[in-house]
Amino acid sequence: MSQVKIYGLKEKLDLVKKDLSDVIHECVVAALEFPKDKRAHRFIGLAKDDFYYPDGRTEAYTIIEFIMIEGRTVETKKKLVRLLFERIKEKIGISEIDIEICIMEAPAHNWGFRGFHGDEVKLNYKVSI
Repeated sequence: MSQVKIYGLKEKLDLVKKDLSDVIHECVVAALEFPKDKRAHRFIGLAKDDFYYPDGRTEAYTIIEFIMIEGRTVETKKKLVRLLFERIKEKIGISEIDIEICIMEAPAHNWGFRGFHGDEVKLNYKVSI
């Protein structure tokens, strides 16, 4: 299980939302070996006066947060981050300096979906990769 939240300036995010979702999903499928039909992305567009970001960043500054069931190796998570930086720059045009990525993990028993606890659900993909 994984969910993704993407934060940025609303006026900038709205222009790339669909393409950015496609790129993020492409990276998740490649790195985490998710099924192609498994996508849970939420875009949170913020007004300029609600979004303060570090000096040296542009209005394209984007934060991507992953919340997922724990169990993936460090190498797998690094592969995901590396792919995101590369492909977002290549396909969307947002520089690495304007992208921040955070992966947060929780044990399967802390999840609830499809009417069950996460440790009771049979997933159609691997978590231990």
